[in-house]
Amino acid sequence: MQKLIDRFLSYVTIDTQSDPNSTTTPSTEKQWVLADLLVDELTHIGMEAVTIDDNGYIMATLPSNIEKEVPVIGFISHYDTSPDFSSTNVRPNIIENYDGKDILLHKDKNIVLSPDYFEDLLLYTGQTLIVTDGTTLLGADDKAGITEIICAMEYLIQHPEIPHGTIRVGFTPDEEIGRGAHLFDVTKFGADWAYTMDGSQIGELEYENFNAASAKVSIRGKSVHPGYAKGKMVNAISIANEFMWILPIEETPQNTAGREGFFHIHSMQGSIEEATFELIIRDHDLEQFEKRKQLLLDVTVKLNSLYNDCIAITITDQYKNMREKIAPVFHIVETAKQAMEALGITPIIKPIRGGTDGSQLSFMGLPCPNIFAGGHNFHGKYEYVPVESMQKAVEVIVKICELTATQKQA
Repeated sequence: MQKLIDRFLSYVTIDTQSDPNSTTTPSTEKQWVLADLLVDELTHIGMEAVTIDDNGYIMATLPSNIEKEVPVIGFISHYDTSPDFSSTNVRPNIIENYDGKDILLHKDKNIVLSPDYFEDLLLYTGQTLIVTDGTTLLGADDKAGITEIICAMEYLIQHPEIPHGTIRVGFTPDEEIGRGAHLFDVTKFGADWAYTMDGSQIGELEYENFNAASAKVSIRGKSVHPGYAKGKMVNAISIANEFMWILPIEETPQNTAGREGFFHIHSMQGSIEEATFELIIRDHDLEQFEKRKQLLLDVTVKLNSLYNDCIAITITDQYKNMREKIAPVFHIVETAKQAMEALGITPIIKPIRGGTDGSQLSFMGLPCPNIFAGGHNFHGKYEYVPVESMQKAVEVIVKICELTATQKQA
């Protein structure tokens, strides 16, 4: 446990926040600091063919230790952290033998991680938790996944009696801004399938995700003295507000769960002369997803007819539901499920209410379900990870490698 903790802490204290406004890959120079460290660490533990390309994509190989030919499988995680919350000067704290009560993260600011609000905490009573100091995110998304993959590879190297085929490892930048797989060389990676270690609660196993798009709405107004504005002023802020209120209020992130889709307006700025707002569109069902995009276009047409074509909208598809690509090779999900059950873990198979590198990779020819990494409350100051969940994730990786080497292949 201590080795796993030390490795994880060494990663999260390096700021790797990505930047959606950057055009480089990685999107921030500081991501290279951890990337270079990971290359050194993979080499140090005995991995072979360790490479990092000009865009920060890391790959490495654990050669097969058996004679028979079995599928090449991979494990993938990302090393950037979310731009939604600070990851500068991460100061993690370790809570041993958690007692099920409130955890004071920051005394001066009275920031408390409480099971009264975050009920999942009670699942981990008696365990060791790693939490934030209340001023930054933690970075378990997805440095927990990286830690688990490297620990699992090191364990397999140190225990050659465990049979396994060729294992490929990949670490990517910029997943948090939707670019983690954009420049991933699937051919070079050379795996028949892979797993992203990027889920949350212990037991999660996911092979479905949202269909996703982003939209930007821009409104041009006309500013006139308010005392003489009748019939002349066009208030861009008011039109933006009217647009947003036409969207179904019940179909927002805070009002949906499970397979329910949503519209999520996440930023807005404006004046009378000009207003813009940005939103994301999400739905597991492709037909409903297309209807959501069409609704935005219909609202734009309606309001343009009322306000003299003052609205422009841009909709950009981001990723698709990977179920389409996983279903034909569902045995890869079954192998992960079997590995969890063999370790006494109850699989939690559910659709991801978000995206994953695995979605894009699946459509690039690398089927890639998602497995738990153990963390909770990602992208904010209440993020935490139980160390025992990370340990179990390491065991799941090892067991998947063993099962793939020993099972009869279809």
